[in-house]
Amino acid sequence: MERRLAAILSADVVGYTALMGADEAGTLRRLTELRREVLEPLITAHHGRIVKLMGDGLLVEFASVVDSIDCALTWQEAVAKRQVVDEASSRLRFRIGINLGDIIVEGGDIHGDGVNIAARLEGLAKPGEICLSDDAYRHAKGKTEAVFEDMGEQNLKNIAEPIRVYRVAAERSAAVSPTLKRGTLPLPERPCIAILPFDNMSRDPEQEYFSEGVSEDIITELSRFREFAVIARNSSFAYKGQPLGIKAFAAELGADYVVEGSVRKSGNRIRVTAQLIAADSGAHLWADRFDRELADIFTLQDEVTVAIVTAIAPRSIRAEVHRTETLSEAELNSWDLVLKARHFLGRRDKDSTHEAQRLLERAIELDARNAQAYCWLGNAYMIGTMYGWYEDFDAAKRAANSAVRKAVALDREDAVAYAVLAGALAYLNHEVEPAIEEAEQALHLNQNLAFAYGTLSGLLSLKGDLTVAREHLNKAMRLSPRDPDSSLWMVFFNVGAFSSGMDEVVVEYASRAIRMTPDYPAPYRQRAASLALLGRMDEARQDIDRLLELMPEVTVRKTAEQLPFFPNLERFLDGLRKAGLAEG
Repeated sequence: MERRLAAILSADVVGYTALMGADEAGTLRRLTELRREVLEPLITAHHGRIVKLMGDGLLVEFASVVDSIDCALTWQEAVAKRQVVDEASSRLRFRIGINLGDIIVEGGDIHGDGVNIAARLEGLAKPGEICLSDDAYRHAKGKTEAVFEDMGEQNLKNIAEPIRVYRVAAERSAAVSPTLKRGTLPLPERPCIAILPFDNMSRDPEQEYFSEGVSEDIITELSRFREFAVIARNSSFAYKGQPLGIKAFAAELGADYVVEGSVRKSGNRIRVTAQLIAADSGAHLWADRFDRELADIFTLQDEVTVAIVTAIAPRSIRAEVHRTETLSEAELNSWDLVLKARHFLGRRDKDSTHEAQRLLERAIELDARNAQAYCWLGNAYMIGTMYGWYEDFDAAKRAANSAVRKAVALDREDAVAYAVLAGALAYLNHEVEPAIEEAEQALHLNQNLAFAYGTLSGLLSLKGDLTVAREHLNKAMRLSPRDPDSSLWMVFFNVGAFSSGMDEVVVEYASRAIRMTPDYPAPYRQRAASLALLGRMDEARQDIDRLLELMPEVTVRKTAEQLPFFPNLERFLDGLRKAGLAEG
């Protein structure tokens, strides 16, 4: 029997049964996403081990009480921030108990009073709170940013002696964790990222060039993304070897986010670790490690750089989107408004698209040279036009074309602007070959841009080059697997797949798009047509019913008017008729 001392964290979702009763699929999806995208990376970053998942709960073991408390604090903050725009009735709120005690280890599981006390402490916590035992408190006091409140002695079920319990206050200590304000240096209004030189953890000084090379490449590649500013190498590398904390480093450079990492060589293998940290809270937003064979050192350096950059870029943007959701409109600057608009565009419904348009027009009022605002405004008009969300089709088409061309004129280095221009040329103006050229220019500017690969996939699909189109689509999904635009990429790919008679493929990608954005009408329309042509009439009619909930005015005639770029439109319309859509 193995015993050891450990910090045990027990957590569960408050009111889980009621949440499942109200929306079983949605609750399960949100919990799964929270675990995968927020909780598991946080636990790993704080050196914890998930012992087991228990439906709505988790049991986690830490070697350090301080790590367990810091993880729990960041956990509650990150979960609350992620759900700030969700309906209050559907938010997932955790209560957490932490204990330091002796545990019995059996295989991968743990047992004993140390575990039982953590579970009972969890039961004392209110929604969003953390409670810990006196033993845990005494070991953590003065070593963490947490502020503690004494709850006195508590009688815990099936625990013989009363235990003094402490509640962790919602706020961290202001004295230890001051609120950092953007703009310590005169930087752009965009969120700012600083990359610390990666530490060489090997004894081999020859690896110093590799660790510096990875850091430099990350700076170069992140600089291609126009959504944020990146601190120049000379500024961030000046801190190499200095014993300066992340928050102090970020404050001096005026950075909102910091990337740090390390490189370790062992034999013919290299391990690279990297973390993305929010400067104001110290929260680890993402962490991962990359183990590779040491063969071609430069190929390895490129591979690791791409992996890190394509993980960091969307997470930084997502973190900024969540931050803007807590600000009033008066507090939002032009860049914040663009980020907030992108959140609404990702929902893919009529009302959200119009709200995004309003926010983007306000962003342009604040800064007439904000190329990203024009870029996404053009995208909003393009999507809305294609799905009949504007009464004046021609006016919306002109607005889309004007906005995307303005974006490219303002910033010739903005890869996203070229990708959106490519979409407008193809789907509004029916100029597929020029559109492909613009999409290729986007990839020339930023070879890590998922949006450009997704756009090019749809364009090649229109031409009938489905093999390469599918490769580009899959690459876009690998680069940004949770991208809100991925449903749009799959819908555009399906245009060519449907026209080529690949109905099973259409059903596959439409189903994936529906899982990503359940309120986006386009994939229901596509899947209904293909299901009908496959003879699966009951399923097709169910999709038509859902389509009509989302687009009550849709008919076969209106579909023909909205999708003139469809290569084999008559086949599509025939499928919709078979599925039960009214002629109109």
